[in-house]
Amino acid sequence: MQLYGVHAVEAALRNEARKVLRLLMTENAEHRLAEAVAGRQAAPERVSPRDLDRLLGPDTVHQGVLLETEPLEEPDIAELAARADAGPLVVLDQVTDPHNVGAILRSAAVFGAQGLVMTRRHSPPLDGALAKSASGALELVPVALVQNLARAIAELKQHHCVTLGLDGGAEHRIEDEPLTGRIALVLGAEGKGLRELTRQSCERLVRIATTGPIGSLNVSNAAAISLHHAAWKRTQR
Repeated sequence: MQLYGVHAVEAALRNEARKVLRLLMTENAEHRLAEAVAGRQAAPERVSPRDLDRLLGPDTVHQGVLLETEPLEEPDIAELAARADAGPLVVLDQVTDPHNVGAILRSAAVFGAQGLVMTRRHSPPLDGALAKSASGALELVPVALVQNLARAIAELKQHHCVTLGLDGGAEHRIEDEPLTGRIALVLGAEGKGLRELTRQSCERLVRIATTGPIGSLNVSNAAAISLHHAAWKRTQR
C-alpha cells in the first residue's frame, strides 16, 4: 500500500507498528521530515516531483513524499469495545468517499475516539487519499474492517456498547443523550444514510438538532459534531 503527503507519511514514520518498505522523497520533503526519517533510521530514495507524478498520477497532491508500507494490524471488535471505556467508537455504514472517511478519522483523533469500524467491502482502502485526508490520524485511531456490519453492531452490544445511529428523522436528539460509558456512533453514507438493517441493529436513533433551512449535514461534519458532544459530555461527569 502507498501513503503520501507530509503529515500522513510523518505520522507513519513515527508509528513503530508501521513497517517501512520503501521511502521516496524529494530533497525538500527530506528536509521537512528529517527528524522522523532519522528516528526510523530509514534510507529514503531521492526522487523528483515528476518521478512521483509518474508513480501516483499528475493530479495527486503528494507533497514530494511516498511511503510504500504494509497495512496495520486490525483490532477485533472485543478490543475496540474495551477501548470504548476511554472514548466513543465510530461505526460507518458504507461511507465510500475516502476524503470523508479521512476527515472522520481526523475528528476521531481530535476528540478522543478510540476506534473506527467499517465494512471490508463498500469502504475506501486505508491508504492514499484517505490517509492524506486523515492528516496522520490513520496511525492513531485503530480501524476494524468487518464482513457484516449488523453482526459487528450486535457484538458491540454484547460488550456493553450503547449503539446510537445518526438519523436526521429520529425523534431523539443527540444533545439529550448522556454519551457516557461505552458508546458507538453509527453513521451512514451520503444521501442514503443508514441502511434499514443497520437502523434496526442500533439501540436507538438520534439526530443532531438543527435550526437552519437545510436539515442535513455532510457525514464527516455530522461525525465531528457528534464526537464533540461526546467529548464535552465526558468533561461534565
